[in-house]
Amino acid sequence: MKKLTTVLAVAGLICATSGIALASDTATQTVTYEVVAINELSVSGNPALTVNAATAGSPLTQATDATTTYAITTNQTRKITGALDTIMPVGLTLKANLTEPSTGISADAVTLTDVATDLVTAIGPVAESDLGIAFSLDATVAAGPVVSASKTLTLTIAAP
Repeated sequence: MKKLTTVLAVAGLICATSGIALASDTATQTVTYEVVAINELSVSGNPALTVNAATAGSPLTQATDATTTYAITTNQTRKITGALDTIMPVGLTLKANLTEPSTGISADAVTLTDVATDLVTAIGPVAESDLGIAFSLDATVAAGPVVSASKTLTLTIAAP
């Protein structure tokens, strides 16, 4: 009887162990994911340009400011355009030169108007900051003295 009890206990243990090993406690789940189009652009600083010198018999000396920077994050192919809120006064030319990110091509110094103009093209997916913006202001003598004024430059990430 003791042998039978031992055999039954061992058999029960084997069955219990086999049952645990064969049991299946699983579940499935569908995971949905998405990455949306991301196009972010920011600028730092407010440049100030003053034409205040010339050599006798020569054009007025160009004013420059390269203290402004921009940052860009995009996961698409894009370009950056720039447009002023209004045109520059007669005799004044404002230009901007954006440093190209690692995946873009700078148009170099571009004359800014109230029409969007390409400043950087062929931008691929990139996330970079501290990219320089150099501004220059040229004035002809025909501009005469110009009272301090400002323009709003709108930079836009756009489809190529």
